[in-house]
Amino acid sequence: MPDYRAHFDFDIRFANGGGLRGEGFRLDVSSADISSDDLELLLVSHLGLALVGSVAISDVRIVEEPHRGSRGVEAVDPHRPHRIVDLSHPIRAGLVTYPGLPAPTITPHLTREDSRAKYAPGTEFAMDILTMIGNTGTYLDSPFHRYAGGTDLAGLELSSLVGLRAEVFHLEDAWDAANRGIRPEMLADRDVRGAAVLLHTGWDRWFGQPEYGSGAPFLTGEGAQWLVEAGAALVGIDSVNIDDTESGGERPAHSLLLGAGVHVVEHLTNLGEVPARGARFTAAPPAVEGFGTFPVRAFAEIG
Repeated sequence: MPDYRAHFDFDIRFANGGGLRGEGFRLDVSSADISSDDLELLLVSHLGLALVGSVAISDVRIVEEPHRGSRGVEAVDPHRPHRIVDLSHPIRAGLVTYPGLPAPTITPHLTREDSRAKYAPGTEFAMDILTMIGNTGTYLDSPFHRYAGGTDLAGLELSSLVGLRAEVFHLEDAWDAANRGIRPEMLADRDVRGAAVLLHTGWDRWFGQPEYGSGAPFLTGEGAQWLVEAGAALVGIDSVNIDDTESGGERPAHSLLLGAGVHVVEHLTNLGEVPARGARFTAAPPAVEGFGTFPVRAFAEIG
């Protein structure tokens, strides 16, 4: 079933004086035939307003668009079948994940042909050696990645990596080349305590291409601080880095999030297929001692 959003103007008057007006407002709706009365109530609920005296909406258009997480609208249709969305980029020999870092190589330790002499007739195996930097493909940063005394991959609690409530912020149209930073104001309309906050920017469309390495959206230091204070458990992004790599070496998002024990997952993909709310997110790396970053098979469970 498709998702719908209402586009409209509104004028709200409060019972104790004053008012609030909006132009070109957009709001998730449960169906294409929502009534004006229900839309007015949904608007008040979404904005969290009290003592509303009257609501007038005008120029209403119902458009088929993915939901963005408006409060008061069920994020996942309970009648939809359970499905899993893969949020990871495949790793292959020669893949350039981050410009300037080495690409992985895959070499044989035991070929199928050579193995035939070691096993019974009709039995063969392939054993290969994968050489790669931890920052390859879709990967998770543990606190040890940033801080010498931080928790390494082996010390992470699985409960903080598996089946997390996902809050997906669909931000493809919320940033541009002049304002690439994701700020607190873009995130503050939802409760993210204990959640995996997934930032969908659409930048993954350039993954593996030269365009991926420059001009990318990122989480600002202020945005990271807000997420720490709001109690997020994990923050993921589908961009080249959660920080601005063109800032001269500063990494406030990494520093703040990992310093607070908030996991970071970079180079996600397919976030556009995950609803704003209602999914579960998993991204578990192997338990490697003395290591801070490693690829994950990240995925979302929906329904």
